[in-house]
Amino acid sequence: MNWNEELLEKIEVDNIKNLEEKKKVAEKVAGKVKDNQTIGFGSGTTSYLATIAIADKVKKENLKITAIPTSFEIKMLCTYLDIPTANLSERKPDWSFDGADEVNSSNWLIKGKGGAMFKEKLNIINSPITYILIDNSKRVSYLGEKNKVPVEIYPDAINYVKEELIKLNAKEITVRQAVNKAGPVITENGNLILDVSFKSITQTLEKRIKSISGVLESGLFIGYNVEIIEYKN
Repeated sequence: MNWNEELLEKIEVDNIKNLEEKKKVAEKVAGKVKDNQTIGFGSGTTSYLATIAIADKVKKENLKITAIPTSFEIKMLCTYLDIPTANLSERKPDWSFDGADEVNSSNWLIKGKGGAMFKEKLNIINSPITYILIDNSKRVSYLGEKNKVPVEIYPDAINYVKEELIKLNAKEITVRQAVNKAGPVITENGNLILDVSFKSITQTLEKRIKSISGVLESGLFIGYNVEIIEYKN
């Protein structure tokens, strides 16, 4: 028995929103898996379901793959499902997959509800192609329509970063708070997350946010080589 098997067996997928739609896009991306590939695994509920679907295909077809996971949760799941893992210093992805919180008509994305946008972006920029798995609820007419933009920051830089974000037309900035503990969310990198609403999101905003000292990464993904795999009614 794997050391984390008991914990992962208690995770319920039945309470995932739009479960059946997400399962369908998970199965579509699993169909792209080939033997001896290195694949970047994203984070979030859709990526969780895709990991399960991929593991099922690997087992049935006796394939060998390596996963580059973007979160501890997905890494633990890969271990539980007997999918070997590596990191970007060891392997380069043949392709990647991930979810998104919002997608507009130009395939610009907002990601980062799970707080893993730094590693997610590393997988995307190191992959020839990334498949973004979404259901109907993730399509928007403009970025920021339903979600704020997450910005991961070094804790000591919080006041400076907030001032600089205001200069970029931020209209609301909040520190993301934890749900089951007092205080803010701490990322896997030991940082804080600011959730930011902007008056508008332009093509240059991602780079302008990243240029602020103290910012590790933002949840804006603008102009990347992505292909949307979408469930449609």
